[in-house]
This record gives sequence, C-alpha cells and structure tokens, in this order.
Amino acid sequence: MTPTVLVTGGSGFVGTWVLRELLARQATPVVVDLQPGGARWQRVLGEAAAQVRYENASLLDPAQLQEVIERHQVTHLIHLAALLTPACQQDPWLGCQVNVLGSTAVFEAARRSGRIKAIAYASSYAVYGPESGEANRPPSFYGAFKQSVDLIAEQYWRHGNIASLAIRPHVVYGPERDQGLTAGPSLAARAAALGQSWAIDYTGGASYDYVEDVAAAFVRAAFECPPGARPADLPGHWAEPEDFVRLIDEVIPGAAARLTVSGAAIPANLPPNPQYLTELFPDWRPTPLAEGVRRTIAFYRA
Repeated sequence: MTPTVLVTGGSGFVGTWVLRELLARQATPVVVDLQPGGARWQRVLGEAAAQVRYENASLLDPAQLQEVIERHQVTHLIHLAALLTPACQQDPWLGCQVNVLGSTAVFEAARRSGRIKAIAYASSYAVYGPESGEANRPPSFYGAFKQSVDLIAEQYWRHGNIASLAIRPHVVYGPERDQGLTAGPSLAARAAALGQSWAIDYTGGASYDYVEDVAAAFVRAAFECPPGARPADLPGHWAEPEDFVRLIDEVIPGAAARLTVSGAAIPANLPPNPQYLTELFPDWRPTPLAEGVRRTIAFYRA
C-alpha cells in the first residue's frame, strides 16, 4: 500500500524538501498550507510537483483539517506549520494560536482518524536557553510554544496512543533558505553562485543542519517512529558565519571578497542533556558542512 503523508506547512523551505524526500520514496504527499509552493516547488521538485496534492486549509479549523485527512485517507503525518520567532515575539497571541492550538488540532485529528498512529513534528533548539544545567529555559515565546507542544505530544501518547518524534534542528541552511536572520549563510552562497555580494548580519556560533538532512529526518521519523513521545536533537555541525565564507571561497575562489560578516552574536541554545537522533538511528550521518555548502552553490548555479 502506498503511504499517503499529510505535510502541514509543506509550501515552506523545509516542507518543500520534505516533499522531495517523500516523492523519492514513492509516497503520496498531501500538503495543508495557506498557499501552494509555486515557484519553489518547481525549482526543487521539478515536474514531480504535479504529484503533490495541495489543500488550502487552516490548522485553526479542526473540522476542515479532519475532512482533508479522511478524504485523502492519510496514513502518516509530518507537522511543520508554525510561526517563527520574530512573528511570535511581535504577536504572542497569534503565535500561540498557530503553534500551540494548531498543533493540538493536528494531534487530535490524528487520534480521531484511527489510521494515523505516529506524528513527526518540528520542535526546535529554541526550547533550550543559554544556561547550562537543568535550569535551562526557552528564551523566547517561540521556544515556549514549541516546549508546550512537546508536553502536549506526551499527553497524546499517554491518553491517545499516538506516538511522536519531535525533530529539533538548530539552524537549517541550504538551497531555498531565504527568510530569517540566520538565512545569511544560505543567501551568501546564493549570492556567490550568481557573482553578487552579500552581508551576513550576525556573528557567533551555532549548530548548522543541512536542509536535505532535516527533510530526511522528518520522513524517517514519520515512517519509523518508535513508541512514546520523544525528542530528537539533530547532530549538526558547529560553525560561525566566517566558516561559511571560507567554505564558499573554496568552491568559488575570490568570492570571500564580496561577502562580509558583522552584527550581534546570535543567542546560544545549549541542550543540557542532548537526545540525538543517532540514539534512535545509529546509521545517521549528517552531511559535512563543506559538502552542504557545495550542494547549495551547485543548486543556484543550475
């Protein structure tokens, strides 16, 4: 039986690469989003974009979400839709509705379907703060909302037998990353590929996850989710923006002269007790940073 996988937020950056991974596995993707992927789908999926079933639906309309799941006979669920940090800080009430109530609607729809036994969903390193030790707390509304969903997921396992795996990337980079402060390295790679200049507007270290790895993690979590409600921190590569400039220059000699790095350091997110995806999938190997940069440049050159 061909799996039918509902992807909320499937028109976004990570969502589009999740669709690519699903199509490569011969699954049938159904996207719930407020807009279709458009040009991004064409660039990443090519002709296969025609195989994606798109539904203009809101997570804040549980009846509509349930109808979509039943009509398409969805068997697996990947939940990515959320407002990101800036939007949640500017409007916490809206952020709570979309990120917390919307996620609850997704879990409840899965429970009511009777077919969906597991959910792979997007958590984040934002649930962690900069402190060390057990007092580590989220420093933003976005992180607090993500932590709330992690707690809600546990209740759906306890009371609804819905297993879940919370995938926690830190900074996702790669082709088509074009929004948010930490899009800087990805946009610098694009600019270099096109012979243009770019300014990365932040400094400081973070763990970076290549987008194809992140997409593969979500798909594998949906198909191989273990019992329970568990988080999985992605074992990315620690780097600073200057490292990206150096790696870009290795692929395109002279590009570093057109790339600059400045600005405040991004906040650290330090898991006090990391629970890496490799504990569940020992064969997991993240893409080396140099290879991720090379692939990003190749995508834009093509």
